[in-house]
Amino acid sequence: MSVLGNAARIEAGSADRELLARVEATAATRPVQLVLRGPEGADIVLPEALVRLVTAAAHDLAQGNDVFALAVETCLTPNEAARLLGLSRPFVSRLLDEGEIPSRHLPGSSHRVVRLADVLDFQVRRERRAEGRRRIMEAAEEADLPY
Repeated sequence: MSVLGNAARIEAGSADRELLARVEATAATRPVQLVLRGPEGADIVLPEALVRLVTAAAHDLAQGNDVFALAVETCLTPNEAARLLGLSRPFVSRLLDEGEIPSRHLPGSSHRVVRLADVLDFQVRRERRAEGRRRIMEAAEEADLPY
């Protein structure tokens, strides 16, 4: 089974979205604490990092988006990276060969793995470049410049 297939997938029903939107709004307006109540009533105050994770997940779930829970240090195969990026595996392999996305070979093998963090960094760079190209096109059209 693939890494992506084993990831925890969280879906919010339509009834939960209003509550999730209130959670997000509350956390955005003032500092909040999350408390986990144990079976004997013992409370554990969760760390700030977990509060940020829950708030970010609440935002996406309130919008009707599903959320995957994966550690950014998770290693993916080139095929999984391609699926995640919505690109072909041969194209992703070329990006790996060119160093656009860092990868490493498994010991004693020609197979490579890619860190999820590096795939996400590449996606951010790709989106920034696309946004830059879009802005240039808009500026050229507004100035009535040929391109």
